[in-house]
Amino acid sequence: MKKVMIIGGGIIGLTLANYLDKTKFDVTVIDSLIGQATSASAGIISPWLSKRRNKKWYQLAQDGAAFFPKLVRDFALDESIYAPCGTLVVRPEKALQELAELAENRRKEAPGIGEIDLLTGSQTKEVLPLLKEMPSLRITGGGRLDGQAYLAHLKANAQQQQVTFIEEKAEIVRTDNHWQIKTKDHFLETEILCLTAGPGLLDLLSPLGYQVDIRPQKGQLLSFATNLPTNSWPVAMLEGEGDLIPFSNGQILLGATHENDAGWDLTPTEAAQQQLMTGIGAFLEDPEALFAAPMTMRVGTRAYTSDFAPFFGEVPDETNLFAASGLGSSGLTTGPYIGYLLANRINEVHAQPTDFSCYTKPMTEYIKKRL
Repeated sequence: MKKVMIIGGGIIGLTLANYLDKTKFDVTVIDSLIGQATSASAGIISPWLSKRRNKKWYQLAQDGAAFFPKLVRDFALDESIYAPCGTLVVRPEKALQELAELAENRRKEAPGIGEIDLLTGSQTKEVLPLLKEMPSLRITGGGRLDGQAYLAHLKANAQQQQVTFIEEKAEIVRTDNHWQIKTKDHFLETEILCLTAGPGLLDLLSPLGYQVDIRPQKGQLLSFATNLPTNSWPVAMLEGEGDLIPFSNGQILLGATHENDAGWDLTPTEAAQQQLMTGIGAFLEDPEALFAAPMTMRVGTRAYTSDFAPFFGEVPDETNLFAASGLGSSGLTTGPYIGYLLANRINEVHAQPTDFSCYTKPMTEYIKKRL
C-alpha cells in the first residue's frame, strides 16, 4: 500500500484525504492548525452572479457549487454544516435588473441557480426580517457553509477511515524515490506528497528552489449568538465587503474583511469590527439589537495570487508532488471540488491524467524554478 501525505488540513486537504482510496493508500495529514482559513470561515456558496472576467475561475466556481449535493450525500452533511438556503442580493434597482438578466443567462448551464425573482422592499424584509425594506434579487439556489464545522466533521470521518493526523509544522526534503517530511517529533517518508497549506505553500517549496506566486490575506468576521428564528433565512450578499449569513440556532455571521497587508497576524482588531458593523449595519432595520447580542470574532489567513485565481495540480518538474493554493475568498465554494479532483487524479479514476486546464492556468504560471 502506497503512502500519501497531505501537508495542510484545510478545506482542500481534508476533502482530498476523505476521497482518497483507502484500499490503495495509507493517508497521513499534517497541519500545525495555526491561521487556517477554513477553520475560521463561514460563507456563501452562490457564485453565479459574480462579474469576475476570469472564465476559468467562474467555471471552477460553478462546478464547485454544483458539486455540493454530492458532497452532502457522500459525507452526510447536516444543516448545521451546510444548508441550501437560497440567496438574496441587495443592490440598487438598476443593478438588480442586470443581475437578473445575468442569472437567467447563466441558468442555462447552471440549473442549480434555481428560481430567480426580483423582490420589492417589503418582500425582502419578509424573507429576511433583519434587513430594511430594500429591493433585492432572490435566487433559490446557493447555500451556506460553516467551514469550522465542515473541517471537524471531515476530520472525524477521516479518522474512522484510519487516516493519521499529526499536528505539527512540517518541512520537506526531496530524495530519489520518496519525499521526506520533517516535523518536530517525526521524520517520515512518502511516495506521494500533496501540499494544500494555503499561503504556507511558499515556505514549503522555497527550500526546493521554487518561487511561488502566493501571499497571505487576513480575514476577520463577526459571529453573533441570538435567539432569532434563523434556520429558514437565506444568506444575503450586500454591497461592499458585507455578507450576512444566518446559521441554525440563532447564529448570525457578518463579514468578512480582505486585509492584504496584515501578513500572518491573527489578532482580532477593533478596526475590523467597526468596519463590518458600520458597513453591514447600514442595511439592517435595527442594528443595535443585533450588535447587543454576544459576539465573537473569527480570524484566519487566506492564500491569494497576483491574479486572484487558484491553482492546483502537479508541481512542475517533480514526480508525485501535488500542490493547490490561491483560493482567496472563494475557498468554501471551490475547495471541496479541488480536493475531489486531486483525489480522482491520485486514485487514477481516469485512464489518462486529469486535465485541469479548464479551471486554472498552467502550474508554471504560479510555481517557477529560481534562476
